[in-house]
Amino acid sequence: EEMVKLPILLSGHDSWQGAVNGAVAERAALAGKAKTDRAYIRPIVLFQAQQKGQEVTVEVLKQHLMETEQIPIDRIAIATGEQRELDNIDLFDPKCPIEYIITKEALREGWDCSFAYVFCSVANVKSASDVEQLLGRVMRMPYAERRPISELNRAYAHVSALSFRDTAQALVDKLISMGFDDQEAREQIEPVQIPIDLEDTGDLFAPKVKEPEFEYRVAVEPENLGALKARENEGVRVRETEAGKVAIRVSGPVSPETERAILELLPEPERPAFRERLEAHRKTVATVLSPARQGERFTVPRLMTWIQEEMVFADTNTFLESFMANPDWSLLNRPARLEKDQFDIRETTRHIEIDLDGKRLAYRFIGETEQLNLDLNTPAENWTPERLAIWLDGQVRGNDIDQAELLKWLRELIAYFADTRKISIAALWRCKYILADKIRKMFDGFRKEEKGKAYQQCLFAPEARVEVSFDEGFEFQDGMFQEERRYRGRFRFQKHFLGANHVPVFDGAEDGEEFQCAQALDSLAEVKYWVRNVARHPNAFWLPTALGKFYPDFVARLNDDRLLVAEYKGAMLMDTSETREKQTIGRLWEQKSEGNGLFALVIQKDKQGNDMRRQLQSKVTH
Repeated sequence: EEMVKLPILLSGHDSWQGAVNGAVAERAALAGKAKTDRAYIRPIVLFQAQQKGQEVTVEVLKQHLMETEQIPIDRIAIATGEQRELDNIDLFDPKCPIEYIITKEALREGWDCSFAYVFCSVANVKSASDVEQLLGRVMRMPYAERRPISELNRAYAHVSALSFRDTAQALVDKLISMGFDDQEAREQIEPVQIPIDLEDTGDLFAPKVKEPEFEYRVAVEPENLGALKARENEGVRVRETEAGKVAIRVSGPVSPETERAILELLPEPERPAFRERLEAHRKTVATVLSPARQGERFTVPRLMTWIQEEMVFADTNTFLESFMANPDWSLLNRPARLEKDQFDIRETTRHIEIDLDGKRLAYRFIGETEQLNLDLNTPAENWTPERLAIWLDGQVRGNDIDQAELLKWLRELIAYFADTRKISIAALWRCKYILADKIRKMFDGFRKEEKGKAYQQCLFAPEARVEVSFDEGFEFQDGMFQEERRYRGRFRFQKHFLGANHVPVFDGAEDGEEFQCAQALDSLAEVKYWVRNVARHPNAFWLPTALGKFYPDFVARLNDDRLLVAEYKGAMLMDTSETREKQTIGRLWEQKSEGNGLFALVIQKDKQGNDMRRQLQSKVTH
């Protein structure tokens, strides 16, 4: 561990020029840090150019560094098979000016320097052999020991977005081949400094992150001691240490109100020092705890609509209840009939005869010709049309149908069977359970039609009054998806609202398209945090559809406090009625949010050739 730089911080860029610029900026930042190290370190960038005949050759890259990045020529060296500008150069010499080295195949070209911190490739880095070039030249630690400055213990890589995901996968695979186990390898691709509480067994399958804390000792006035202790339920604990002195232990997030209250109770000279400690504590909290654990409020406005002068949640079932309660709606407007292709009676049941055969019980199958020629169309004494209607009423009635109307409709149906279909009451009685099931399904069809009408009328009719409400908003909270299966892949998400260890599993393959969409969302600078929304979970965010609920895949808060709701769809599903309906309701939510909410339907690559990241970027920046 003392010998190599870990973890590796991998950055993706939209172009090779962006990758070069990122590497130059990274080196400058590291150079500033290196000035405070006890030993001499001059961070170096290793560039991997393309072969002759391709776009970004050694010469093109060198010219770009000098003209665009304004790098003096004496700070650039070329180390290839043809140009060996590092021969007889001591890169460790403090007088050596070289800060940028351009290669094509670093290992074969035989140079070595532990000052190489940043790797930048303008080519596609996606195979194990490509990655070996990186690991072989930027991972060795200067002076073979850990540095006191954490940034100088890491390696840095900048690549184009085209190869970003492949590079990350290849990095992990190569680390595994170098002897890291699978879990170790994935942890080395992202910086993860998380203290673990091994005694907390509240969640059997995920370690619990301990809340950062610090202790501050100070003398306080006796009359202020009680007021300090009154804050003990707000992330603060107070204990007396000696006469007139207390130890104030602060843990986890602390609200500005609590901070102000404590500062007012401390002696004036102690306040700057306590404020400084608290600010450092806040930075640690932001690094270690998820936004949810930090107490962030993540509220998404619900879609609301006015029905009969009352604002209600936009829920299709609520629309239906209101629609069917309207005096203009009546079951009697629906024809009381089931055609032959919907309901027919055929005697297909096999029968078993059970009898005594000598002294033992025996059974056999019998055919219809052996059924004693009973007239099955002869009704029993109580098999009357009225009784059948009453029995069916108890089987099929719902709260949304008036009983008097239902009984009248059922009597009309039974009369239709007798008069038009010529089906006897006895036959209907024998098949009453099947008949009840058919009627229930017919009523479900009625409801489906009426839901569609109510949905359109309540949300999209010219007279519809639709708005969104934060007061009645949906709120994401810590632990809300605790029982869900979690993503356990190699990529470590940095901005998930519930924390990197609490990302609900994605639909499809572990590294499939929905996962890739989440990666793209996580990488956007405009995103403050986001959450994987779990479909059909009772705590998940949803929007209404004509027949139920739509659970978007992702919900994000942007740095400017706008909200982004995003749904991923595979190319095969883009032109379905279901997808079009989701897009319509998503756009309505966006429209009624009045600039506070955005909706994006994302695909692998749109008609303009934009990948998922570019589609999301375009949405949040326009």
